[in-house]
Amino acid sequence: MKPVINLLVQLQELAEARAQQEAVVSNPQLTELDASIEALRKKLPPDLSSKFTKLQQKGHVAIVPIAGGRCSACAMQLPSSLIQLVAAGTQVSTCPTCARILYMPPETLPQRISRRTQRFEAPKIGIARFSALNLMMPHIEAATRDEAIEEMSMKLEAEQFVDNGRKLRDAAIARESIISTAVEHGIAFPHVRGIEGGGLTLALATSKKGIRCEQGGKNLTRIIFFLLIPTGASAFYLKLLAGLTESFQKKENRDKLLDADTPEKLWKALAATTRSTVK
Repeated sequence: MKPVINLLVQLQELAEARAQQEAVVSNPQLTELDASIEALRKKLPPDLSSKFTKLQQKGHVAIVPIAGGRCSACAMQLPSSLIQLVAAGTQVSTCPTCARILYMPPETLPQRISRRTQRFEAPKIGIARFSALNLMMPHIEAATRDEAIEEMSMKLEAEQFVDNGRKLRDAAIARESIISTAVEHGIAFPHVRGIEGGGLTLALATSKKGIRCEQGGKNLTRIIFFLLIPTGASAFYLKLLAGLTESFQKKENRDKLLDADTPEKLWKALAATTRSTVK
């Protein structure tokens, strides 16, 4: 049964990649993705394929990892017997509350580090809900996509958002192998899903020289938004992508990020340029 679970995880990742393309590319090329999705569906038993499709239509995410003994979609505490059954991988098991298919997260993913919030911290609005000054990285030195992802992954570890930057790097590069997250206007959105125990998190890096993110590609990437996406934040993620895309279709807004040469200036530029698009 574990191969079937792996197929379902891959199928969901392709569906999420398709949704991302639609959110950030003005004329997305979806033929190849649609063919890959259909090929995976044909490998599933018909009843399971139908169940998976219905779950996606109902709540976008159909298969979710167990995190801390809970369903990562609805946060329901799961019986230990069910957790053991999911870990054994001998059958397809579902959450008794939200009916999503459950799986155990791979050990290749990093873990969140618990970050305490200040007791009297003011409610955050706009881009501050997802990012912060300490995640701004102006003018990184990376020359390749993988170097940029590694530099940003180690920053997220240093700032205590994850416990293992190298695992984060490997997961992000593996995601890029499905389809590049580099899009129009020299922007890329590398990300890792299933990083549970915290909220949707965004780090931002800029490159003066530009980075070639696609093998053989002609376009250079100069603005990189790296996201950690917990399962329950999938819908927020697409809304954030749409807001960022709307802001940075405008050259003057992209130039404001690229001109910022300190984390403080980059943070101010990001906050100003997304004020009306990221709520």
